[in-house]
Amino acid sequence: RMLKDKGVVEFVSAARNLKAKKIKARFLLVGDVDKFNPTSLDQSTLKKWDNEKIINWKGWINNIEKILKETDIICLPSYREGLPKALIEGAAFGLPIVTTDTVGCRDVVEDGVNGFLVPIKNVDELVNKLSLLIKNKTLRKNMGRESYKIALSKFSSSIIKAQTLKLYDELFFEINN
Repeated sequence: RMLKDKGVVEFVSAARNLKAKKIKARFLLVGDVDKFNPTSLDQSTLKKWDNEKIINWKGWINNIEKILKETDIICLPSYREGLPKALIEGAAFGLPIVTTDTVGCRDVVEDGVNGFLVPIKNVDELVNKLSLLIKNKTLRKNMGRESYKIALSKFSSSIIKAQTLKLYDELFFEINN
């Protein structure tokens, strides 16, 4: 979703800054507006940024796999998260990650290992970390490999299923005692 709380404004600011520095990269925004969320960006703002060629706003995508296959870095400069599915999917595709040092995001990214954690709303640091990854293919590949390992070791369906069943067993035991 195109929400201010997801750090969309900071991402666009970082893209604008990187383009001004003549760093060659494409910046995609994937997701739609959420008319029921007060922090949603409006469609006209997203279209304006897209028309200005700052970002390429894809809108809602049913097949995120296609986008992830064409992506080199995943970036989610969110203000807060639960456990961000977008980062888990990016990690599973072996992508390096730039995200904020906040709850949820920290569960997917080990700073300096499979990506970078930046302070919330810190566009300069977002620019620095994105620039570093854009310019260094070896670093991207190494961090992407680590992302994949983390996805397998922490978020594979067998691990999640086992943890869920364990939780159900614990809750059932508590209820029946």
